Amino acid sequence: MLFYKIIKKPFFGKFMVPWKSPLSEQAKKEWEKIFIESKSGATLTCLYAKAKTEVAKATIVLAHPMGKEAKGYFIKYGYTDLLRINGYNVFVFDINGFGESGIGNFSFFEDIIAVSKKAKSLTPDLPIGYHGISLGGQMATIAFTDIEHRYDFAIIESAATTLQEFWKKFPPAFYILKFMYLFVPRYGQKISMIDRITEVKKLQSILFIYSKTDTWVPFSMGERFNKNCNVPSSLWAVENAEHAQIMKSDAKQEYQEKILAYFNDAVN
Repeated sequence: MLFYKIIKKPFFGKFMVPWKSPLSEQAKKEWEKIFIESKSGATLTCLYAKAKTEVAKATIVLAHPMGKEAKGYFIKYGYTDLLRINGYNVFVFDINGFGESGIGNFSFFEDIIAVSKKAKSLTPDLPIGYHGISLGGQMATIAFTDIEHRYDFAIIESAATTLQEFWKKFPPAFYILKFMYLFVPRYGQKISMIDRITEVKKLQSILFIYSKTDTWVPFSMGERFNKNCNVPSSLWAVENAEHAQIMKSDAKQEYQEKILAYFNDAVN
């Protein structure tokens, strides 16, 4: 996968670094490490932990934004504790090329599909929910169009509507992207998130979450997704938070309540 490692450098190079776990040695005992083969060509490294309640309501897969923290993002900022305390098993993973996962191709949506199958095999009698932020959100819109995915409901947060709209603020990567699309135009159409959201399969509902002050992924993108979505959906926004940083904003409490309310409604 050396070819993909080289070509991904302009897009993700500064984030493709050795992963550091935010878990203490004691906390690591609560997590099971799992490896999954993805059709992206990579071996994915994942962590699974059971709910801290006697009975679990569902298993929630968490897909990270771009960043050195990778799957550790959800552990570090309290998402996994929040969900586990409130009755949810959690499954976090490194998208290929990030964290501890191997490097595969650009079909990150294949990773999301592969993880859904593993989560379902671990908890076959429970619903499988999803929460993807930025990269983990936008690529899920493609995964949800595949009949093989196992998700029942989802939160898509701070996701760009197309790759061109996101990368245009980063000229070197943007022009490389345009050059790539000249050779694989059909693939470019396949991963046009705003168009593919009209083809979602099997999901009961989607909640779109955005920040009205996000300068990388504006609130208007959430409005467009919500309008185009072909399954029941809703859009919720916070007034002030940086991109993929709502959990660190003044809206943290309201945000946590919204996440739990959505998942609780979905499983009832």
